Amino acid sequence: MSPLKPQATYDDFGRLDIRIGKVVEVESFPRARNPSYKVGVDVGAGRTMWSSAQITNYEPAALIGSLVVCVCNLGPKNIAGFTSELLILGAQDAGGHVIVLGPRSEVAVGEPIF
Repeated sequence: MSPLKPQATYDDFGRLDIRIGKVVEVESFPRARNPSYKVGVDVGAGRTMWSSAQITNYEPAALIGSLVVCVCNLGPKNIAGFTSELLILGAQDAGGHVIVLGPRSEVAVGEPIF
């Protein structure tokens, strides 16, 4: 287990736009240094944002339609010529695979996390 990070304030947390998204598209991403997908996520209000996500332990078809927790306002990041616009949150299991975080019950797309 990694050590805890330095303390943050409620204002720090409040600046993050963390919300529920729905995976609507998954594409291969062979140019990425680490095995990754290009993932289109509906974040509500008719907007789809894209992420480079190292979640290739999932089959693309299994990801389509799944609800995920994502950070929408970290700013764009260029990854191997692809603009990643959001971060899909996950945690690593004992085998080193990323487990995508999502709600336990049905939640509306675009709902903020608080």
